[in-house]
Amino acid sequence: MNEAEQRLKARFKKEFYVDYGLIFIVLFLLAFGLVMLYSTSSYEANLELGDSAYYLKHQLAAIVVGVGLMMILSHFPNYRVLNRLAVPAYVAAAVLLLMVIPFGYTANGAKRWIRILGVSIQPAEVAKLAMIIFLASLICKMQRNVVSRKGFFLVMMTPFPICLMVYGITKNLSSAAIIMGIAFLMLFVATPGYRRFILILGGGISAVALIVYAISKASYSSSMNYRFARVLAWLDPEAYASGKGFQTLQALYAIGSGGVFGKGLGQSMQKMGFIPEAQNDMIFSIICEELGLFGAIAVIMMFVLLIWRLMIIANNAPDLFGALLVVGVMGHISIQVILNIAVVTNVIPNTGITLPFISYGGSAVLLQLAEIGMVLNVARSIPVNE
Repeated sequence: MNEAEQRLKARFKKEFYVDYGLIFIVLFLLAFGLVMLYSTSSYEANLELGDSAYYLKHQLAAIVVGVGLMMILSHFPNYRVLNRLAVPAYVAAAVLLLMVIPFGYTANGAKRWIRILGVSIQPAEVAKLAMIIFLASLICKMQRNVVSRKGFFLVMMTPFPICLMVYGITKNLSSAAIIMGIAFLMLFVATPGYRRFILILGGGISAVALIVYAISKASYSSSMNYRFARVLAWLDPEAYASGKGFQTLQALYAIGSGGVFGKGLGQSMQKMGFIPEAQNDMIFSIICEELGLFGAIAVIMMFVLLIWRLMIIANNAPDLFGALLVVGVMGHISIQVILNIAVVTNVIPNTGITLPFISYGGSAVLLQLAEIGMVLNVARSIPVNE
């Protein structure tokens, strides 16, 4: 056998990494989410829509499409092609957000969705994925210049136009904050040193603390900005039990009544009209009520394992672009999980953040699965035998 044949044989013997652990965790969260979604929504869906499985069917359809998209993206020839799509993705996200103005429709009191070919899409979710791709590409192109003060703040300012549109057009402050959090984490990983990050984080926390203090000194009125009212309800939910504090109090009642092992699957009382839209951002409270502290910790541990698998892939990615893509996805999921649980437990004011892979939301779960497919594609590029 000559040298050329040996190289060809070695090439075909070359194996690539497939993270079955990550795939199992995601599929488990999806299956668990469907079970909890049906348990949480069946009563109100039957009462209001005449179909107890209404939300389950819609979520299942989105998951089937999302898993298919995840598989396609994971087997795509090369994730580096996303580098060329960075600018188009940024522009597409901006266009979709602008389309909300003339074509958006209102659901649950918020105008955040548009319909394209009969499919409901939330542009803010698209913007999160687009920003991950764009920032990964931008940081790689800037290389060492990102360490300079000018380069650093250029990258930090890049998400601002999208964040302003997300907040200004869709009134979705939580999604805008998540996008900035993703950018912050990706920069943190890509640049050495901690000083500037500590200063930014410290300044942000101080500013938020001052705003909360100022709001706490104000008296509630019907004309008050609803975000300010949410802060007052967060500080003293019982004082606003019939208004902004109602949902938070009911969620806390659900958590407290669950005890250690819960009331049992399907046995929640708070889902029966007490917690508004419980299948969305408050589904974790129903998990606590039905499965108890044990179930809540089990769910949190699954997300911890998910983040751990993402960290392993990022650390072993074949290039910086692949590593930053995975870090962006890791930032998106971890920030959203932390904020959702913090809202449900009243650690922070109510912001309407869903729990990834579990809460009801077709466009959200579809794009989250697309992100996982992108991560699996990066993982497949990691050679096992060289």
